[in-house]
Amino acid sequence: MNPGLRAVLDVLQAHDQLRVVDDEIDPRYISPLVARASRAVLFRRVRGYELPVVSGLLSDRRRLALCLGMEGAETAQRLRRAIDLPIPPVLVADSPVKEVVLTGDAVDLSMLPIPVMAERDGGPFIASAVAVAEHSELGRNAGIYRLMYRNRNTLGIDIVTPNNLRALYEEANARGEALPLSIAIGAAPIEMLAATFKAPAGADELAVAGGLRGEPLALVPGETIPVAGIANAEIILEAELLPGGHVHPEGQFGEFTRLMGGVHRNPLVRVRAITMRRDAIFYALQMPWENIYLGAPVYEAAAYRVLREAGVRVTAVNITPGGCCHWHVVAAIKAAPGDGKNALTALLSVADFKHAIVTDDDIDIFDPVEVEWAVATRVQADRDVVIISGARAKPLDPSLPQTGGPVVTAKMGIDATIPLGVPRERYTRITYPFLDRVGPDGSAPRSAATTSSPEAARAAVLDALAPGPRYYVELLAVLPYVEYRTLVRVIGELDEAGLVGRDDQGRLIRLAGAR
Repeated sequence: MNPGLRAVLDVLQAHDQLRVVDDEIDPRYISPLVARASRAVLFRRVRGYELPVVSGLLSDRRRLALCLGMEGAETAQRLRRAIDLPIPPVLVADSPVKEVVLTGDAVDLSMLPIPVMAERDGGPFIASAVAVAEHSELGRNAGIYRLMYRNRNTLGIDIVTPNNLRALYEEANARGEALPLSIAIGAAPIEMLAATFKAPAGADELAVAGGLRGEPLALVPGETIPVAGIANAEIILEAELLPGGHVHPEGQFGEFTRLMGGVHRNPLVRVRAITMRRDAIFYALQMPWENIYLGAPVYEAAAYRVLREAGVRVTAVNITPGGCCHWHVVAAIKAAPGDGKNALTALLSVADFKHAIVTDDDIDIFDPVEVEWAVATRVQADRDVVIISGARAKPLDPSLPQTGGPVVTAKMGIDATIPLGVPRERYTRITYPFLDRVGPDGSAPRSAATTSSPEAARAAVLDALAPGPRYYVELLAVLPYVEYRTLVRVIGELDEAGLVGRDDQGRLIRLAGAR
């Protein structure tokens, strides 16, 4: 059996990234407690419920890395490999998620401790579940969709945005048929990451999960539907997307944009069975940060892919949290002539990217001050800012006017690479001398200088300059036995006497006639 949520909780606890609350908690207070927590939180006793609740697993990059068992750029690289080399899932006969099976009148979604997470949410939402559907020709599809509790066996599901599940639903709805759906709550974050990947129709996100794991993902047969469920989940809802179309109000909901989303018209989900572990843990994903950080590796992988296909040598990609790990991308490249613009063109071809910045590889693109400095010192707006109008947009972008027509946006790219025709010497950074000789606590080595006569110091300076030009600091380094003040005074006297000068790089040189 693939490691699941419990193995992740063990890892978080081992790294002091999980707070365990043993006191009984009213579910009203789960959301604010998680919002104020610096760690993930496991509530062992939730008033009125038998199931514990965990939340905040993925709320920062460090916890995301611990939950996935991979970190930073490695996550995007492994996801790229998994997309290229997926491992199909396998069907197993049984798993702990089948320890309790509830069907018919025993199905009651109110038994699940689903907290209300945002003040204006339309109700309790399941936001962590991986929904799996199957198609006779296109195969399996998995994704994460918000599910609003309506009554004991009914949920609302948000599939307003065009996606593969919506396409499968529309096809079934046109036939007047329900679409079977297996909904896994408390699947491992690796499966959630794979389900976040927007695979083309016909690609299997659960095979991508297998590629990430390096082994097939185990699935278990459904009890009441012909769709297999994720075996390492805590809870599986066996359900059907009901025909009837997008007619039922669903929302509001706190979105990845860090803003409240509106009320949408959506279809209903009817739950036919609940299967779960005897001691199942309910995972209440808290918006927006758990969703924001989970999406970052998916977009990083997309950025690496398009840059590689454009023939650009990319050294780093940052999908920034300020852009909700969705709309903004910064890439560092080893730029050949024209690569800055080619890189921008490639990045802005990714549907969800709205703004892109490309820098040289000397910029730390994970430091916003560095990125802003690159824009300030390397960009001429009329030459280096690219704007594309009428590109496909994400409907959740609140800056878009609601015209009722096609949802399109303007995209912007900034080429912050060193411009052609500008000498790289202009971008020589300030560095500090003798930094390797002082300690972070302010300690410095004892002076090596000994008493030296001005005459001896003068001769030493001229000898040091005989082989060729030296920066001032180089003289300080090669003449450690001369007192600093004596050295400065002697160099000044030699300058005054016309025996030393400076070249076009500001280095000291020995002039003709100096002896």
